[in-house]
Amino acid sequence: MPRTFSARPTTDFAKESLFNILANRIDLEGASALDLFSGTGSISIELVSRGCSNVISIEKDPAHYNFICKVMDSVKTDHCLPIKADVFKYISSCNSQFDFIFADPPYQLENLADIPDLVFGNDLLAPDGIFVLEHGSKNNFSSHPRFTDLKKYGSVHFSFFK
Repeated sequence: MPRTFSARPTTDFAKESLFNILANRIDLEGASALDLFSGTGSISIELVSRGCSNVISIEKDPAHYNFICKVMDSVKTDHCLPIKADVFKYISSCNSQFDFIFADPPYQLENLADIPDLVFGNDLLAPDGIFVLEHGSKNNFSSHPRFTDLKKYGSVHFSFFK
């Protein structure tokens, strides 16, 4: 990842832990996935490497988007479609459902707490799908009706929803 990037990529430890948990909850082979606030694309490339047949990566920053395109081109995959777009506009216009959705917004994002309601309100998660929201310690989603559990890895928090 270029040093000029402002993204805060998910740590390798947290990402490995997340995918270990997912291995027991969802079969990613052939699954469709949505990576919101893709940043460096590390989650998207991990999803492709674990057999997802269709990964859509949404990233607004032009440099980050170009980096994701370059990485996907270098691994010669057609299983990931990077889209340069605002996540909130994409969510409101998307008419697809996904088996797995991951969102890693900036922890200080003003409307971070609205993301679960937007995902479910726009019917983006397929039946039996899993939505994971990465966030910092100041957010608590345990009272959300679709919340299932929380996993913490240092300052990284993953809230799981079904």
